[in-house]
Amino acid sequence: MTPRRPSFYHHLHPPTIPAREVRFGYTLGLGGISLALFLLLGLTGIIEMFLYVPTLEGAHLTVRQITYQAPAGWLLRNIHFWAGQLMVGTVCLHMARVALSGGYKGRRLNWLIGVSLLLLTLVLNFSGFVLRWDQDTAWALMVGTKLAESIPGIGPALYRAIVGGEAIGSPALLRFYTVHVLGLVLPAVILVTWHLFRVRRDGGISHRATSPRVDRQHLVRAEVVALLLTLAAVVGLSILVDAPLGAPADPTALVDSPQAPWFFLWIQELLHFGSVFVAGVLAPVFILLVLAGLPYLLDRSDEGMAIWFNRPGRWLQVAFLLIALVVTLLTLRAALR
Repeated sequence: MTPRRPSFYHHLHPPTIPAREVRFGYTLGLGGISLALFLLLGLTGIIEMFLYVPTLEGAHLTVRQITYQAPAGWLLRNIHFWAGQLMVGTVCLHMARVALSGGYKGRRLNWLIGVSLLLLTLVLNFSGFVLRWDQDTAWALMVGTKLAESIPGIGPALYRAIVGGEAIGSPALLRFYTVHVLGLVLPAVILVTWHLFRVRRDGGISHRATSPRVDRQHLVRAEVVALLLTLAAVVGLSILVDAPLGAPADPTALVDSPQAPWFFLWIQELLHFGSVFVAGVLAPVFILLVLAGLPYLLDRSDEGMAIWFNRPGRWLQVAFLLIALVVTLLTLRAALR
């Protein structure tokens, strides 16, 4: 009997992989789950593009039409929304797994690509948040653009470039739509592909040279199971909980309890402790740069690769957990206000 030839999907993986990478307890499947959510976002987003109109008059109206009039539109929009929210969480947890298990050792460039993908994930979610164009999103857009305007020197010009004029209107919405569907998605696709290519070229996620290896079929089976479970979880959540949609946006109206998207609540809380530029721009940029530099500044050793809480990476782990703790506490403080 002629052996079955590997499929294209099989060829995306190294012929053999470290045996421990198949174990859920090591990787937690977070990288593959994040990729599955990204693909789900792309598929549902493409369908929504056929109905969405990025104008002040049409944005909120077409979102309501998708939700309440299009066949299964409510489910489509809910899946797109929840896949985006869950992807923020899984990407953050994936980075935590890499930091705490020494997965960055011997592949520090891939860590930088991962930090870039984290940033793109957050900005993609924020731009999608704006596009539903209800009162909450209009307020968040106003605050976000004011943060850009606070940058000394280039701030006013940057603000006008973002909103397309002196005040938020149709040009701003159209620009955010263009950035969301093209300006951010294209770089994200390139970086995801590069990220995966480097994993394949390096022979697996992270391993020691003496690690026992198994056929890639083991990982393929695990990934298919993770994909199906992820899809079931997103669809189940989408059936049970609707994506938020408030009243049509009025950028001139006051909001009783303004609140940023949950993944930016920590920045909103920081604004209570300092100037707009320092708390809203410098602090987040500083944290992002620290994250990017951790494997270069605090752990240049390749010892302890693929070992949870390895001793050579102890200072990096402490720094990462401190950043995560500060961001989490600020987020909770803002949410409970």
